[in-house]
Amino acid sequence: MPDIADRPYDDAPVSTSKDQDAAVRIATAEGGEDRGNSFAGWAVTINRPSAELYAWWRDFSNLASVMENVERVEVLDDQRSHWIVKAPGGTHVEWDAIVTEEREGELIAWASAEGADIANSGRVTFRDAGKRGTVVTATILYDPPAGVIGKLVAKLFQREPNIQVRRDLARFKQLMETGEVATNAMNPKQREEQAA
Repeated sequence: MPDIADRPYDDAPVSTSKDQDAAVRIATAEGGEDRGNSFAGWAVTINRPSAELYAWWRDFSNLASVMENVERVEVLDDQRSHWIVKAPGGTHVEWDAIVTEEREGELIAWASAEGADIANSGRVTFRDAGKRGTVVTATILYDPPAGVIGKLVAKLFQREPNIQVRRDLARFKQLMETGEVATNAMNPKQREEQAA
């Protein structure tokens, strides 16, 4: 694999790449585990300090509140967590994730354990953006179940990771900046009022 210094550099983050093969190579070269041949990534600026965002994200059990397809995350210990995620067709997939690298307030990287329903790895970085807050960037490598066909089916059901990472980071931004996630779903009180 070519050294990261050998690649043409255009200042754009890997999360914006349209070239899947290049994005996988770059994400792996930038310290990611090689658990996947498809790439998903996105970045968002959140008007909160990086230490606060990092601390909230590091409690992995919080993530189900902003990640639409995550049913739950069970924290097993300081380095391991068990993920249960909705998949197309009303099914779900599960895996254990292991923290592979961590820098307080800056970075959390992980890889799925052997035997995962979906092999995956990635990283979330928290970069200070001065008065604007923090740039949060998520990059994920994954192997879609059933290969290319599975990726197309996931896209049809809007469960494809590239779609989800954008939506999930938008919900994270909403929650961190406003204290709630906006939704068009009715809350229990609205349902009661409508039924009356």
